[in-house]
Amino acid sequence: MLDAIIVEDPVTFSFPGSLRRSNVVAGWTWVCRDLCADIISPEQLVDGSLTATWLGTQMPEIMTRMTAGLAAAEADPEANRRLRAMLGSDDARAALPQLLNALRSRPLLAKATAFGKAINTIGEDAALGTALQSMPLNDPPLAALLFHAAMRQIANPTRLITTIIKLSGSANEVAVARSGFGPVVDAMLAHAQNQIHLLQPAGAFADIDLICRGLYRFHRLVRALTGYIEFERGSQWAANLSALTKQVSERIEPRLREVVPDLNQALRRGRDPKADRLDNDKILAAISGVYLLATVRECRASMALNAVFDQAWSQSAEALEMQLQRNLDLVRQHPTDPVIAARLDAGIKMAEVRFNPEYAETLRRARASAERSS
Repeated sequence: MLDAIIVEDPVTFSFPGSLRRSNVVAGWTWVCRDLCADIISPEQLVDGSLTATWLGTQMPEIMTRMTAGLAAAEADPEANRRLRAMLGSDDARAALPQLLNALRSRPLLAKATAFGKAINTIGEDAALGTALQSMPLNDPPLAALLFHAAMRQIANPTRLITTIIKLSGSANEVAVARSGFGPVVDAMLAHAQNQIHLLQPAGAFADIDLICRGLYRFHRLVRALTGYIEFERGSQWAANLSALTKQVSERIEPRLREVVPDLNQALRRGRDPKADRLDNDKILAAISGVYLLATVRECRASMALNAVFDQAWSQSAEALEMQLQRNLDLVRQHPTDPVIAARLDAGIKMAEVRFNPEYAETLRRARASAERSS
């Protein structure tokens, strides 16, 4: 019911339009166990019979009990202390009013999601500006929720920011906030932060496509902000951007340092030719690393990785060319060896990503020529 505004850990910064999943789970536990045990049975939670449709019919009573429970906690310090202990953290306790507000606004979240999709189809800037001004800008808490729900669907955040700047009359962050569009910036920061949990580039079986998509989405959101809005030095938005950039860079840097070693290990022949075998895990890790390297090249303006990237980019080219040449020579000597052939195929695939398709095609022709000449 609230997926459109839920964000995943790690969450360094809280934004008014998003709810941390762990806080939602804590609040839901409070509702089910302490407030609504007579409405929501444990059996429903276990067997999966509890549906959003059925829960929607019970939501007025649930929200009434949540409101009463919050009022009681705020009126009694001891009750408030017990509630914090049950929820497990001060952060979860502080999120309860926001959770209640989100539940009240849930009929609008689906409309906000549709609004985000519709923005992608609006061709004229004037029409886009009119659509943005139709949002409840005079109600910041509600606007924050709706803009967060819409932002998940918006493909081009840069166009959104340029339109907001025109409506604000200035690119200064103070002017943007004064015009009521602060929730848009918050939503973009929240979504940029929500890409960090996708960036887990560890292990041979890490989902590199998901990592690259998350990295590219982070880049588009951050560049839309830093490329157009004039942030005040030391402002909260500027501090958030700086911290998020640092977090993403720290997650990606270790994997960049592994690209060249993985590449060499994947494409190098074993010392004992008779015991030579293909290390599929290393091949996968090397190909994934090259894909990640190419993505970082496109997104480097949103990260603090220049020195590490430049080194990995340069050394990967040298290592790949050297290993490809060695494997071509081995193909000439052992044209029927399937391990050498598979290793060369993987190297050509890496070359296609690291260099270009034309270079990869040249390598394929060189391989065919080497096989014929043998």
